[in-house]
Amino acid sequence: MSFFTYILECSDGKYYTGYTDDLDARVESYNTGEYPNAYTLRRRLVKLVFYMEFEDVDSAKEFERQIKKWTRAKKEALIRGEWEKLPELARKKFKK
Repeated sequence: MSFFTYILECSDGKYYTGYTDDLDARVESYNTGEYPNAYTLRRRLVKLVFYMEFEDVDSAKEFERQIKKWTRAKKEALIRGEWEKLPELARKKFKK
């Protein structure tokens, strides 16, 4: 069985990150409003902009947790497949 960590782009341009074992069904359920308390309900329609497949649910959950802490710029680099930019975008910026 496969598990997926995914990023959706909402109609307002915001990103939503999650994990699932059925990617197509999950995206469809967000767009049909199946989850009345979902972050995406008032931001439909959503578009799948990134996903990564994992062999176990724990790895998918962990990657989801990591992405949720990232800045928008870092998420967008991941979406574009610019893996080489991720370390630089991960560095904390401190005020002088």
